[in-house]
Amino acid sequence: MGRYNEYGLWLKEQLGVKVQKISLNAGFTCPNRDGRVGTGGCTYCNNQTFNPDYCVTTKSITRQLEEGKHFFSRKYPDMKYLAYFQAYTNTYDSHQNLKAKYEEALSVPDVIGLVIGTRPDCMPNDLLDYLSDLNHRTFLLVEYGIESIYDATLSRINRGHTHAQTADAVTRTAACGIRTGAHLILGLPGESREAILAEAGILSALPLTTLKLHQLQLIKGTRMAQEFAEQPSDFHLFTPEEYIDLVIDFIERLRPDLILERFVSQSPSSLLALPGWGLKNHEFVDRLRVRMQTRNTHQGRLCLSSA
Repeated sequence: MGRYNEYGLWLKEQLGVKVQKISLNAGFTCPNRDGRVGTGGCTYCNNQTFNPDYCVTTKSITRQLEEGKHFFSRKYPDMKYLAYFQAYTNTYDSHQNLKAKYEEALSVPDVIGLVIGTRPDCMPNDLLDYLSDLNHRTFLLVEYGIESIYDATLSRINRGHTHAQTADAVTRTAACGIRTGAHLILGLPGESREAILAEAGILSALPLTTLKLHQLQLIKGTRMAQEFAEQPSDFHLFTPEEYIDLVIDFIERLRPDLILERFVSQSPSSLLALPGWGLKNHEFVDRLRVRMQTRNTHQGRLCLSSA
């Protein structure tokens, strides 16, 4: 048994084959961009940081997937794929338009499921009913951008939703039998190390299937990068070794059955306001595993929940 529950192994167990996610930009926006709950978007956000070259709105869903398949199939010719609706809020449109885009993705050969990234305040019950039906005929994971459990932080970063909305959306989604994921940023301004670690217990009490952790990165041109320039004392930017120990402390406090997808994000260096760590994801994970072995620890060691 490993030191923590690995996403790749879990996916293989779920689907029986090796799969790769292909990121999509389906042309959506967000309610904190278009004025429904705010403008300007999240203060840290620049979607260029995680969209590959083929992932642009001028290309159809089918073309994005086919180009993504071509990119990966050169190395793994027998790979199957999950269509990852990643950019912005991928449940924020009419039911008709959303259904058309999801179904188009599933019609592409070798695409055997969907991962849908969204916000907790953008999951109406009628869409959830459709997704519940979809979940019976394909692999489906709905991933919510939680980012923080603290309302003061959510307000500061202009998320436009509360933790109560997070808990409600996660609970309603999981109650439909849908695999439910969360995304959390560690190191947001104003959050102490103790506050960050306390999030593990709160998240463990939610009916989540998967969790994705990222360190805070400051991206050029964002409001957060400007805030850092004006008030750097509000931020603590972790060194790789500090962050490894923070992640391990966090993992120890998580529910033992949560599936952990990622621990870091690696934005292109050209977009970073400050130099990055210069570590590839697998290099970080290798260091994390060595450190967990050295500490002789594992996921859930300090979890207070009996779940």
